[in-house]
Amino acid sequence: MKDTIPACLMLDDGTCFEGAALGAKQESVGEVVFATGMVGYQETVTDPSYHGQIVTFTAAHIGNYGSTPLDDQSMFFGASGVVVHDVTTADYSNWRAEQSFDEKLERMGITGIAGVDTRALTLHLREHGARNGIISAVDRDKASLLRRARELPSMEGLDLASRVTTEEKYLFAGTEAGENAQGGKQKQKRYHVAVYDFGIKQAILENLATSGTTPTVWPATTPVEEVLQSNPHGVFLSNGPGDPAACGYAVANVKKLVGKVPVFGICLGHQLLATALGAKTYKLKFGHHGINHPVKDMDSGRVLITSQNHGFCVDPDTLPAGVRVSHWNLNDNTVEGLVADNLMAFSVQFHPEAAPGPNDALHLFSRFRNLMESAQSLF
Repeated sequence: MKDTIPACLMLDDGTCFEGAALGAKQESVGEVVFATGMVGYQETVTDPSYHGQIVTFTAAHIGNYGSTPLDDQSMFFGASGVVVHDVTTADYSNWRAEQSFDEKLERMGITGIAGVDTRALTLHLREHGARNGIISAVDRDKASLLRRARELPSMEGLDLASRVTTEEKYLFAGTEAGENAQGGKQKQKRYHVAVYDFGIKQAILENLATSGTTPTVWPATTPVEEVLQSNPHGVFLSNGPGDPAACGYAVANVKKLVGKVPVFGICLGHQLLATALGAKTYKLKFGHHGINHPVKDMDSGRVLITSQNHGFCVDPDTLPAGVRVSHWNLNDNTVEGLVADNLMAFSVQFHPEAAPGPNDALHLFSRFRNLMESAQSLF
């Protein structure tokens, strides 16, 4: 890196890592977590679900293949900051690349830090849990940084979905990137899906569009009565950041939705559906972040390798009658999916859109379409 500027990462427990500033070379604050994927760094930092978090990449080398706008998951929201061990700036190599990862971060206004012992940081977070922290290239007074890190709000109790949602509803007609990813295949009959945007990723909308639906995206706080007036065939509850327990407006809306139209939830949407059905959520010690998490599908018996990004989880002991666990995490035996057959609703904790990640769970989008098709025969 040319024009190297010293930077510091300070955790709220006083643990400090020093390195070189990356990206915007200012400051980033948030909950420090670690992501275990070896690729997909651009999709990760542009994922609105990481809003309010500083992402530590456990892979030793980041930036090798540069970045391209085609891989952005959001134009406006993403991670608050990044921590890497080694970063490639000038010598990235990929035919699709248009700029370096460092340049991408700078254009997004994200401050990062390179040259950190990310193995030591990851082990610290695994042992002590995700912690609030500050990356700064402008304030290297450790006493000041520690005081400010300790003043940051806890992720518990934070409604971040309302900060990253769309301001106005819009129709998503698909993109060239989405068509290319799906081989240009479209279902002939299309279903109208109302999408609650709690921090939706571009790839999720692309997969909805290419699975035979026409998504209309609504702001997170839109009253459910207004959404239902559009006569959707189904409602999709998107991914997003923050504490599901703090999104009371969303839970109230979902309570009014279930049983009326088919509902599919992903990530935060999964947690909101579970809460609306009567379950409770809790915060994980360090969350699940990465693209290599094994999940067992209880209906098929298959093990799916999944992409994940969440810090909260559904408590299985609080699930009401009529709601069953459809997927379990094989690393820590936490809930990864729910089905409420009598209410035409299902959800998964992981990200089946594979951006980044494997394609093992893409069939869930077709399952949603099939559920809407079946529901049409009931009315």
